[in-house]
Amino acid sequence: MHNTTWDVIIIGGGSAGLSAALMLGRARRQVLVLDAGEPRNRFAPHMHGVLGRDGWSPFDLLAAGREEVERYGVVIQSGDVASASLGADGFDVVLDGGDQHVGRRMLVATGLRDELPDIPGLAELWGTGAVVCPYCDGWEVRDRRIAVLATGAMSGHQAQLLRQWSSDVTYFVNGSELPAEAYTALVARGVAVESREVVRVVADEHGGLSGIRLADCTDVAVDSVFLHPLPLPNDAVLRDLGAATTEHMGVDWVAVDGDGRTSVPGLWAAGNVVSPRTSVPIASGAGNLAGASINADLVEEEIRQAVAASGASGV
Repeated sequence: MHNTTWDVIIIGGGSAGLSAALMLGRARRQVLVLDAGEPRNRFAPHMHGVLGRDGWSPFDLLAAGREEVERYGVVIQSGDVASASLGADGFDVVLDGGDQHVGRRMLVATGLRDELPDIPGLAELWGTGAVVCPYCDGWEVRDRRIAVLATGAMSGHQAQLLRQWSSDVTYFVNGSELPAEAYTALVARGVAVESREVVRVVADEHGGLSGIRLADCTDVAVDSVFLHPLPLPNDAVLRDLGAATTEHMGVDWVAVDGDGRTSVPGLWAAGNVVSPRTSVPIASGAGNLAGASINADLVEEEIRQAVAASGASGV
């Protein structure tokens, strides 16, 4: 596919991008989805808290979604975007492989990446033994040994949430700041506080989580590690196009309105690329809303064009 013009180009084939594509395909729009194939939750074997799909593999959900949108004529192409720019007819997109596309409108749903603390063994267990969301993974480790690795201001809150699932929760301070009030609140609810430095997340002989090793070579046996990694949006395309940003919890995010519009006319964004708290259902809803908003915007443009044409012809 070379030099092809579309009503809408969607960059990102995750929950947000495919939900938008479904709405636009059903609205009889010509839609191209460009998918790099690296959703944020690709490290997790299962999703939870997704109504009707609880316990599904994230990849199974996306495979079902691709099948659904393709029924409506949506085209899905694998590949990375090399560049995107504003042109005379809309948004000009060039892929790494050289294919070029033009979209009258664009939606970016490229998600985010989690920057983990530099602790040996942690990255290898990310998505299985080490996770972020109590609501996604707390039930699976209920009444078991839960570790919370302090990584920021929300870590104490995370530990308090996890106390809901287990009476055996340990908060590993690991050199972070723990105000006296937060310490008192943790201890009051039976959360153990460990002040020794964490030097490794330990795996067993099968590659599963075994425990946390401290600086004095003590191994603390745990069944799950929760932490807040630093979320970094994959928003290079949005920034290259000049989208305005806003700061939230120390990270700059592209600003969008309630429909997903950015500050750049014709450019939308949805899902984790604009919000670190967007779960699969929320991302799907945001994509659904953005898709409908984009179609309405195209209709308004087509009304203006039709009125102008009728006036020019003397009708």
